[in-house]
Amino acid sequence: MVTLIVVLVIIVILIAWPISIYNSLVTLRNRFKNAFSQIDVQLKRRYDLIPNLVEIAKGYMKHERETLEAVIQARNQALQAEKRAASNPGDASAIQQLAGSEQMLTGTLSRFFALSESYPDLQANRNMMQLTEELTSTENKIAFARQAFNDSVMHYNTQREKFPNVIFANLFGFAYAALFELEAPEQERQAPKVSF
Repeated sequence: MVTLIVVLVIIVILIAWPISIYNSLVTLRNRFKNAFSQIDVQLKRRYDLIPNLVEIAKGYMKHERETLEAVIQARNQALQAEKRAASNPGDASAIQQLAGSEQMLTGTLSRFFALSESYPDLQANRNMMQLTEELTSTENKIAFARQAFNDSVMHYNTQREKFPNVIFANLFGFAYAALFELEAPEQERQAPKVSF
């Protein structure tokens, strides 16, 4: 009788243990997906602000059409990459594509704001000042959301790679999740200059 109880306890442990590992990995994966949704909200806000900035600047920067078009093109590429990443935040290539397009957009915006400093009337425009303030606030929120996402991904990847979790993670299809990092760390430390 004691042997039967011991065997049953061992069987229950052998069944409950993988279930526990599976459930903890599901929880961690859902946490980093939720963290990405916070980035998603802020990126959409940023993408909505950019066309308004360009429209206001068009009236003042008539001879800078190429720069304005580059900003819109970079915004559209980043928006496409964001949609792909939002559909599956666990897709490492989608996150890397988003990081690359965000880096390109940041560089284009930096050039736009540097060029706009040559137009004092544009800098004095109340709508432009308000939009740049909102963009600066949004950039800060993106940075905080990205940090929370990266923390969640790091925790998920760490748990996924621990033994014996790694055995069950591979068995159940829990793939490695990529961090949302810019390719050039020096640009990451510099938000686009939006001073007016």
